[in-house]
Amino acid sequence: MRCSFLPPYLIRRLAVTLGPAAYDLTLIEDDRIRSLRARGPASTVVGAAAWTVHDAGGSTDLPGRAVRAAGEPATGDPAVDEAATGGAGALDLFAEVYGRSSYDDAGAPVSMSVHYGQRYANAFWDGTQLVFGDGDGRVFDRFTKPVDVLGHELTHAVTEHSAGLVYEGQSGALNESVSDVFASCLKQRLLDQSADQADWLIGAGLFLPGIDARGLRDLAAPGTAYDDPLLGRDPQPGHLDDFVDTEDDNGGVHINSGIPNRAFHLAATAIGGRAWEGAGRIWYAALTGGRVGPRTDFAAFASATVAVAGEHTEAVRAAWSGVGVSPGSGVAAVRRTGGFAGLVATGRVDLDSADDRCAEVRDLLDRVELGAVRAADPRPDMFVYDFDLPAGGARVPEQALTPELRRLAELLLRDDG
Repeated sequence: MRCSFLPPYLIRRLAVTLGPAAYDLTLIEDDRIRSLRARGPASTVVGAAAWTVHDAGGSTDLPGRAVRAAGEPATGDPAVDEAATGGAGALDLFAEVYGRSSYDDAGAPVSMSVHYGQRYANAFWDGTQLVFGDGDGRVFDRFTKPVDVLGHELTHAVTEHSAGLVYEGQSGALNESVSDVFASCLKQRLLDQSADQADWLIGAGLFLPGIDARGLRDLAAPGTAYDDPLLGRDPQPGHLDDFVDTEDDNGGVHINSGIPNRAFHLAATAIGGRAWEGAGRIWYAALTGGRVGPRTDFAAFASATVAVAGEHTEAVRAAWSGVGVSPGSGVAAVRRTGGFAGLVATGRVDLDSADDRCAEVRDLLDRVELGAVRAADPRPDMFVYDFDLPAGGARVPEQALTPELRRLAELLLRDDG
């Protein structure tokens, strides 16, 4: 998985407004890296420093020369020292607040590279390390400057090694949102701010003087972070009614993330206190607790947060309602009709129960794509299955069942013979 901080549509717009030459490297590198297969997760090296910052020296050869590691003093290079502060702070957030040992929860050393490329205007996690450009000198400052950029990219690694949210559509928007959520928690923790004191901006300080932008995204008010002739207007929606259907940006992952972002802000401010200790704990428990998988959508993620919210259940439920998302039922059910004898069978599993089928049902739900099931008419003397799942419902004739749906039906109908 390769996740970048700036959305591709914003870079393309700047290539038009300022000329493609200014963004050639960013466009070329983003496309090249996006097309590469993941090189696999970094392995834990015994005795390695918890984190190391490398200097790519303006090249695109990674990781570059190691220049600072955990426990070593500042170098005087702003990008190096900002990466050190942000990377160490993000690791501390996950370790000290959520009990997680590095991004993989197994103590993997974190590799960060700065001074990547010439005028490279982006930052990314590529499956093995965090990489940061120095900006274009016209619109963007260095990408290590806002500490939340570091937190955002490291959280992509956490997500990859926990829920594994697929980087497209609603699951991809959740992937981006989770990174913004814990980036904001990191920033607020380092500044010792309560939820009502925070500015809730992602990327504040990234833009150079003269650009009309408070930040790249605003969790409190999606769609208001910037409005500038060069950038255009922040396109993020803050409510499901305004969800943007697009094939661009992996189905709008950087745009529609505004919806769950605002849900987190509403929950954090309703719960009060420090966001990383309140709503942050709930979001982390949902992300890592087994209820969220690769294809989880907004409703299912909302259900997962409600399920672990404890005394804050109503505040979390109201937060999702405030952005138009109704938490999923947490129940998977099926009704089978037809067949030669015309018998009806029904079955269900409460995914929050101790039912021994829950683990396999959740795994199947992560792999089932109801929208991809081919349309087909029922055939004589064959069954028809009506599925009611947390992510939606569908009627599927027997001959159109995928292997996953067939096994799901078998599990759900087990108690009905």
